[in-house]
Amino acid sequence: MGEDIEKLKQHLPLLDYLRQQNWIGRSSGHSSEFVGVCPLHTETRPSFYVNARKNLFYCHGCGQGGDLLRFVQLSRHLSFPQSLAYLQQQSAAPADPAAVLEQAATFYQQQLDRYPEALHYLKQRGLRDPATIQELRIGYAPGGSLRRHLTAQGYSFDLLWRLGLLNSQGRDAFYRRVVFPCCQGGRVINLYGRSITAAFAHRFLHGSKGGLYAWDQVQQCPEVILVEGLFDYAVLWQAGFRHVTCSLGTHLNACQLQQLCDRPRTVYLTFDVDANGSGQQASERLALRLRAEGISARRVILPDGQDPNSFFVQGGDRAQFQSFLEAALP
Repeated sequence: MGEDIEKLKQHLPLLDYLRQQNWIGRSSGHSSEFVGVCPLHTETRPSFYVNARKNLFYCHGCGQGGDLLRFVQLSRHLSFPQSLAYLQQQSAAPADPAAVLEQAATFYQQQLDRYPEALHYLKQRGLRDPATIQELRIGYAPGGSLRRHLTAQGYSFDLLWRLGLLNSQGRDAFYRRVVFPCCQGGRVINLYGRSITAAFAHRFLHGSKGGLYAWDQVQQCPEVILVEGLFDYAVLWQAGFRHVTCSLGTHLNACQLQQLCDRPRTVYLTFDVDANGSGQQASERLALRLRAEGISARRVILPDGQDPNSFFVQGGDRAQFQSFLEAALP
C-alpha cells in the first residue's frame, strides 16, 4: 500500500494537482517553493506554501499541512480511503501540455537578460526595442537548467521528454536558441527556437504549429500583412505595423488559410525575395488560392535578395516599407 501511494504522489505531484484546481502560486524566492492564497480557508494575504521538491504544503493561516492525500482529505472532506480512490482516478488524466509550455516559455523569457550573447544576437537581427522583445515574450534557452526548473515544479521527466522540451539524455532541446512562444486562443501550443550560432538548426517542438502567429490581434483588420518568418514579424511589429501576422513558413495549413478567408480583407503577401525565386513562387500560388476564396491578395516586392527582416537590418525604415505596400502587385 505504501509503495502504491508513493507512486501515486510521483505521478500526480501536489503542485500539478493544485494548478488543476486553479490555485495560483508565485515563487517565494526559493527555487522549489511557491506561495498563494490558502484554498482551505478564507484569507486575503497569501499564507499557503507549497514545496514542490518535497511534495508538501503548509498554511501559516489555518495551520494545516501535509501531502497531496492530506490536502484532498481536507479540501473535499473525504476519508483516507476515499481520497486515495479519488486521486487514483485523477491520476489517469493527462497533464495539460499548454500549462507546461507556458511555464517553459516564462522560464526562457526570464533568462534572456542574463545572457549578453542572446541580446547581441537579437540586435544583429534588428531587434533593439526592449518593449517589443517583452511584448513578443522572446526568451533564451541557455541549456542545462530547464529540466531542473520544471521538475522542481513537479513536472516529470517523462512528460517533458514527450512534449519535446528535453531530449532522451535529458538535455534542453532548445539549447542556445532564442525562443518565441506560439499561442492560440491565449494558450501556448508550440515553441520556436532560432539558434544564435551556425551550429544548430532552428526548430519547433513536434506537433502542430497551430494557426497564424498572433492572429487574435489582427483578426478584425481589413488589411493584413502576411510574412513567413518570426523575425520578419518582429521587426515589422517594432516598426509600428500592428496588422501583421506570420505563417511560419511559405506553405499555409488548412487552419491558416481558413483564418485569412474568414471575412473580406486585403492580404499583403510579403515573402522573401530569394535568389532561386522560391519565396515569390510560393507568394504567387498563395495569391491564386486566396483569390479563389474571394480574398484580395497583393504581392509585396522587396529589393532583390531581401526579406522584411534583412530590409530593416540594412537600414530600411517604416516609410520605405509603407511605399512597398502601396506598390504591391495585384
